[in-house]
Amino acid sequence: MTDLARATAPAAGGGTSKGIQFGKRPARQPADGEILRLGQVLGRTSGGIPVLLVLAFALTMSTESFLTGTNLDNLGRQVSIFAIIAVGQLIVILTAGIDLSVGSVVGLSGIVAAKMVYDTSGGLPILAAVLLALLVGAAAGLVNGLLVAFLKMPPFIVTLGMMGAARGATLLLSDGRTVQPLPDGFAELGGGSLLGISHLTWLMVLITIFFALLLRRTVWGEYVYAVGSSAESARLTGVPVRRVLVSAYVLSGTLAAAAGVLLASRLGNGVPTSGNGYELQAIAACVIGGASLFGAKGSALGALVGALVVGMLNNGGTLLGIDPFWLQIVIGVLILAAVATEHVHNLRRGGKAKPAARDGQRGQADGTPQPDAPQPDTGAAEDKTAGEPTPTKRAAP
Repeated sequence: MTDLARATAPAAGGGTSKGIQFGKRPARQPADGEILRLGQVLGRTSGGIPVLLVLAFALTMSTESFLTGTNLDNLGRQVSIFAIIAVGQLIVILTAGIDLSVGSVVGLSGIVAAKMVYDTSGGLPILAAVLLALLVGAAAGLVNGLLVAFLKMPPFIVTLGMMGAARGATLLLSDGRTVQPLPDGFAELGGGSLLGISHLTWLMVLITIFFALLLRRTVWGEYVYAVGSSAESARLTGVPVRRVLVSAYVLSGTLAAAAGVLLASRLGNGVPTSGNGYELQAIAACVIGGASLFGAKGSALGALVGALVVGMLNNGGTLLGIDPFWLQIVIGVLILAAVATEHVHNLRRGGKAKPAARDGQRGQADGTPQPDAPQPDTGAAEDKTAGEPTPTKRAAP
């Protein structure tokens, strides 16, 4: 029985225990006076921080414009879009799934919002247009979640199909043309600033904090990690696996739609090809930030760190005049390196467990007691025979 199967099931009457840990071993508590390492403080998120620091140092040394206020503001606006998509992608990855449709949903939601507020057509109020675009993204995520959760279809195939369908719908709605001009109020969503910091940066920080707390401090967050660890074991302990899966894909679609609306607002028009390749950027951000494509490992803060790495690569490539195709190669190599590191770590951990298991089986076969095996209690037998005369052997004639 796995650690997950031993977890406490939800209490009767719909209550749940806040202290349950699905598929997790209790973390070792640091000793008094022990100097904590970066990995102990930030967990798996720390994996992307050295890459981020090295990249920032390299760009600072190689170009004078990297640390200017204008460039940092532009970097924050670029990273915000990637980070919002990456947080939604992370939720799906935590369930051991993947969402390849987020890039197309970005384009579809941006076109929907732009069409609704289009100046020359007497469009809807800005708030209504934004809500409609968010509903479109949520609907795309709902379809993905229902197919994955109830029909047991592979997430890769389901979201690949949705990627093509959403992109086709985007081109049909826009006739393949850019939707412009857009009202100033709509452009203010992604182009405005508060206290000298862009709206996009504020939204990125708030969304990251909200989902970090949602994943770590709520029962729903525990359920997400439980499903990613072992869906069958989670089901046996009372976790509503299907509802968790559907909610994960709905949130991914909604956040992708929010990013699409903000991107259209920042650009000041609706571009039917916007969001192309963003699914790769989101997956790269999650993996670089410490998420595992095998599920149940990762954090919202890690997704933000990964998005910063991806955004800085793109920004630095622009400043240095590097061909963007080379940047795609670098991002792909980073994904492969992160996944390979995770795979090697799992192989080493499994290799250490096998010798111990073989030693235990060998001891059981030859009757040799193992050091860790509990020894039989002979106290009861000694008490039972205490005071009884010991039989003497008769000598053979």
